[in-house]
Amino acid sequence: MLATMERLQIITEAQKLAEMVLQSEAADEYRKSFFKLNNDPQTQKKIKEFVKMKDLYSEVQRFGRYHPDYKTINIRTREAKREMDLDENVAAFRKAENALQDILDQISVIVGKSVSPHIKVPTGNPFFDAGSSCSGGCGSGGGCSCSA
Repeated sequence: MLATMERLQIITEAQKLAEMVLQSEAADEYRKSFFKLNNDPQTQKKIKEFVKMKDLYSEVQRFGRYHPDYKTINIRTREAKREMDLDENVAAFRKAENALQDILDQISVIVGKSVSPHIKVPTGNPFFDAGSSCSGGCGSGGGCSCSA
């Protein structure tokens, strides 16, 4: 009975933390930039063009440079990617997405390290992984020099 109450309290606190994240400036900026990204016709046109070129690129890659359109498709794919990446809505969305991800990474590290300094916390951010001797992963059977 005590373990169930303890679990319920932990879940309640986690829900409060999630609500705080949802109400943060970073989450608000993420939602706004996501809306702009999905509702700007020019941005959507650039994204669709890149996706189309990426599909063509994948098709051409099967044959490599022996494909007759290899060079053309390769160049056009890079141009479409650059065009999409330079779009202000795409750039704003990526910036907001990274800011929100940083908050979530920090929370994960705090929670994980408060339980034990040996707990692996997948952040995808080398800044957080730098202090961990297990950043390469312990699935290798101790190859990361931890005591797995």
